[in-house]
Amino acid sequence: MIGVDFSLYLVTGRDQCHKKDLLDVILEAVRGGVTVVQLREKELNTRELVDMARRIKQLLVPFEVPLIINDRADVAVAADADGVHVGQDDMHVLDVRKVVGKNMIVGLTVNSLEQVKEAENLPVDYLGVGPIFPTFTKKTNKPCLYPEGLKDIRQISTKRLVAIGGINLDNVKDVVKTGVDGIAVVSAICSADDPFYASKSLLEKIKSAKC
Repeated sequence: MIGVDFSLYLVTGRDQCHKKDLLDVILEAVRGGVTVVQLREKELNTRELVDMARRIKQLLVPFEVPLIINDRADVAVAADADGVHVGQDDMHVLDVRKVVGKNMIVGLTVNSLEQVKEAENLPVDYLGVGPIFPTFTKKTNKPCLYPEGLKDIRQISTKRLVAIGGINLDNVKDVVKTGVDGIAVVSAICSADDPFYASKSLLEKIKSAKC
């Protein structure tokens, strides 16, 4: 976990890729500056998911970019991924740790101050906080936090925070200035005509906002 750079966190979405091959999108995104990749493809069966995870892992190794698996601790272990990310309704973090061990990265989604406070005493390495802005990528009835809510969470959490939900080139600086450790996107990269340029542009704005 030490040394993981969460600055630009790509969450995959094949349905957002507009017929582009997902592995091609990931490769260009990493070349453009993506620092973490999360595989989130809920429509795949377990065998397909493990196979895809292994292929992505092989692609990422030369770049030293960690691969996180969404929801599925078993798939993360089978594919020798670097971590797993779970939501509030998935396997409990304490049980996830039993499955993946102490060395794998574990992330947890939070949406409220109460959930953030509860996470302080849980064995998680980072929190995925969102949605920050309205988003059509993932159906949710959770309220948007906006940068103001994100600031409140930053003030009470000692965990590393990755913001997600409706973040793009136009609003990324406002999000980064709240003090989060990284931003996560799906469509801002997957739907881009040029994933390399989209990633490069986002990372430049992230770095600029941190100065």
